[in-house]
Amino acid sequence: MVAWRYLRSRRKETVISVIASISFIGIMLGVATLIIVMAVMNGFRAELLTRILGVNGHLIVQPIDRPLDDYAEVAARINEVDGVHYAIPLVEGQVLASGSVGRGTGALVRGLREEDLRKMELVAGNIRNGTLDGFDAGEGVVIGVRMAETLGLAVGDAITLTSPEGDVTPFGTVARQKAYPVTAIYQVGMSEYDATIAFLALSEAQLYFNFEGRAQTIEIFVDNPDAIDELKEPIETAARRQLFLTDWRQRNQTFFSALEVERNVMFMILTLIVLVAALNIISGLIMLVKDKGHDIAILRTMGATRSAVMRIFMMTGAAIGITGTVAGVVLGLLVCLNVESIRQFFSWLSGATLFDPELYFLSRLPAKMDASETISVIVMALVLSFIATIFPAWRAARLDPVEALRYE
Repeated sequence: MVAWRYLRSRRKETVISVIASISFIGIMLGVATLIIVMAVMNGFRAELLTRILGVNGHLIVQPIDRPLDDYAEVAARINEVDGVHYAIPLVEGQVLASGSVGRGTGALVRGLREEDLRKMELVAGNIRNGTLDGFDAGEGVVIGVRMAETLGLAVGDAITLTSPEGDVTPFGTVARQKAYPVTAIYQVGMSEYDATIAFLALSEAQLYFNFEGRAQTIEIFVDNPDAIDELKEPIETAARRQLFLTDWRQRNQTFFSALEVERNVMFMILTLIVLVAALNIISGLIMLVKDKGHDIAILRTMGATRSAVMRIFMMTGAAIGITGTVAGVVLGLLVCLNVESIRQFFSWLSGATLFDPELYFLSRLPAKMDASETISVIVMALVLSFIATIFPAWRAARLDPVEALRYE
């Protein structure tokens, strides 16, 4: 009751009330900012991981002793391994893609079978125009929406692919060039893939890149990417030949390590916001102790113990921290649930593109709250708020009735 009374503002305690309000707002904003930033970082990593592993295999198989001319049999045996979702034989190469209006861009052509392309749900499930029917006939190419925009192409238009690894003639090496109709346009939501990857029938890609009857690699998609190490030995056994295996963590180690470092550093930096708000609680309580010196003397005279006085001021400060933390969690949750709408609003307000897909790879701003991280933020804010109350409350408890009257 006494702690609640001290929290209420009276005319002569305006300064103390303002400091308490600033502390409350600081903790609320600090907690909300931490939750929002960590959710966006988690969402960013999860979206990138989903898209990267939705187009690229979790495990890459490359031949060692001889070319991969038995790719169909090897892929079929690997498909039978428990934990393997599917295995895809591939032929791929870098080309220059150009449209009918003279525009050009670099592209990665990936040759695969129609049945395998349909298994890649991230691509097959996001076809914006056209169809995959008849893909194995090799009569067309599937490109991303950003590549189509760059080259000014639509379904039915011709795209010209030029490979530097051309045919050897008496006059030197001539670049290989061939035009294909665009049969489908996909959009996976990751600008790098939508702008650079084109899919071609495996048989046609083998002819185009001089890999007749062979595959370059076999990409394996598994049910649990985090348990990839447990599948390497069964896959090698099922392949029945010498293979070199590379998993998704090795291929993207630098990228995801950088994201993890950035995430941890952001957490430590933003924790300072909560710490500053906790320091405001200390200053506010010290001023409150000085202002309530006469009240402390009366309470002690009436029989209040030092621990009772200490509890009063600790409850006063802790109330600010608890309410600020709860408000921060609510604010952070609301922002995370509407983060894309908020981004679009500020983009419209500023007239600039916030979170440009060309820079951040994704077409939308993701947010994914993690329960353990949210709980750790809440616990950290509550602990800092509680620690901030100890010194002022201890100072109030040290005053005896006679000394306390000097603060009147």
